[in-house]
Amino acid sequence: MTIVRIMGEGQFEVDESLLERLNELDNQIVEEVRRDNESRFRALLHEMIGLVKSESRPLPHERIVQSDVIIPPADLSLEEAKKIFKGEGIIPD
Repeated sequence: MTIVRIMGEGQFEVDESLLERLNELDNQIVEEVRRDNESRFRALLHEMIGLVKSESRPLPHERIVQSDVIIPPADLSLEEAKKIFKGEGIIPD
């Protein structure tokens, strides 16, 4: 299991198959940010957050553990994304 934090929304236990799908989205986000394609970047970030929320198990709020992956909030600006989504992105390949 991998622990994923969505900033401002909590932590989730993510299985490896979902982590692979998230990594694919992460790689797409890196590319769209590089292209300055804000609408596509935003759609992919929302998709990533939605997948974590719908297909993983939330940790109780009182249980805080170190996160393996931190997903920025849905309202992240393109300029902020350029600092985060570069190279391998937020999920190392």
